[in-house]
Amino acid sequence: MRRMNLPAYGVGIGWRPEISGFVAELPGLRFVEVVAESIAAGGPPPAALTTLRERGTVVVPHGVRLSLGGAEPVEPDRVTHLARVAELLDAPLVSEHIAFVRAAGVEAGHLLPVPRTRDSVDALVENVNRTQAELPVPLALEPIAALFDWPDDELGEAEFLTEILDRTGALLLLDIANVYANARNRGTDPVDLLDRLPLDRVAYVHVAGGAEHDGIYHDTHTDPTPAPVLELVGELCARHRPPALLLERDGRYPPAQALRDELDAIAAAAGYPAIT
Repeated sequence: MRRMNLPAYGVGIGWRPEISGFVAELPGLRFVEVVAESIAAGGPPPAALTTLRERGTVVVPHGVRLSLGGAEPVEPDRVTHLARVAELLDAPLVSEHIAFVRAAGVEAGHLLPVPRTRDSVDALVENVNRTQAELPVPLALEPIAALFDWPDDELGEAEFLTEILDRTGALLLLDIANVYANARNRGTDPVDLLDRLPLDRVAYVHVAGGAEHDGIYHDTHTDPTPAPVLELVGELCARHRPPALLLERDGRYPPAQALRDELDAIAAAAGYPAIT
């Protein structure tokens, strides 16, 4: 298995076909992330991604359909696809979610939160280990934003995550927007949660926007990154070696200048040079 080779610091963006032209024009782009299931494993990658790779931009496949947190074993075909996409893109690592997306053969179409129980830890560890056995590169796990906690939770979020990482050797994809969303919806301090997470395992970091509806904060990926999330980026960088930060936008794309401003705001929060 190759060692991870992400940029030691810098700002990237999630590659989406709708903004591929904008992404290709960014002069200071260090890396991009692409939804793994959007890439055909048997053919060449999209031309725009090939151009980025030729320019030296790192491309990271991000899986959304493995259902690592499901009670059922991961489907071998989906793991094989993720492994082939990693090879196709010459990726230094891949990432997936601590979540489940299906049960009893029914696809939810959404990332669903896993109960933080000992049984869930065991199921996740088994699925992560099965996945890592086939991957040619390291795997980073992303805890998701959740609107609720399961009533039978036995572990806190940080304790749950740390045990999974310790038992699998996986890396952490830290979504700083999810840290904010989960703490806000629980009425707790996001900095306190940040301080209890295993930051020494961070591979890279997601940054995204959200919006409040009826008293609940939703991690939308279609709104600008709010000031409290940018402040958390600064808190993270004060506690951890400078991470690679990636902006996630998944719809309602603003004009190019607004996206540039958002990327530069993320860079400024981390103390990095402007990307644009």
